[in-house]
Amino acid sequence: MKYIESEKVTEEEKEHIFQELLKYNLNNIEDKLVKDIGLFVDDEEGNRVAGLIGDTHGNWLEVEYLWVSEKLCGQHIGTELMRKAEKIAINRGCKYAFLNTFSFQAPDFYVKLGYKEEFVLNDYPLTGKRYYYTKKL
Repeated sequence: MKYIESEKVTEEEKEHIFQELLKYNLNNIEDKLVKDIGLFVDDEEGNRVAGLIGDTHGNWLEVEYLWVSEKLCGQHIGTELMRKAEKIAINRGCKYAFLNTFSFQAPDFYVKLGYKEEFVLNDYPLTGKRYYYTKKL
């Protein structure tokens, strides 16, 4: 057996490991249906100014990305996107939501929306924090 170390992992190497893990997971996980959620906001000129990407899987909504253009912050667009995603998730039968955010992003925003801090990675990646939140829908 030969162990190989790499600092430049190729897309093919990532894909191979992912596919092998996926095969194992699909043989053992009770719910195999993952459904995407994409919510987007375009301005009058058709420019994308905000969006949310996530998915639902079994009982859970996972919010992967939430972005609002800095020039639109404070206009409740992020709140509206989160509410819409949660409503979609509830309609799909989800009971909970999960997400993570960095200390320089919006931890207080999620707390105001009813999310509960589950744990924090301190000193991430060096001096910041990464927060992990859940919410009962």
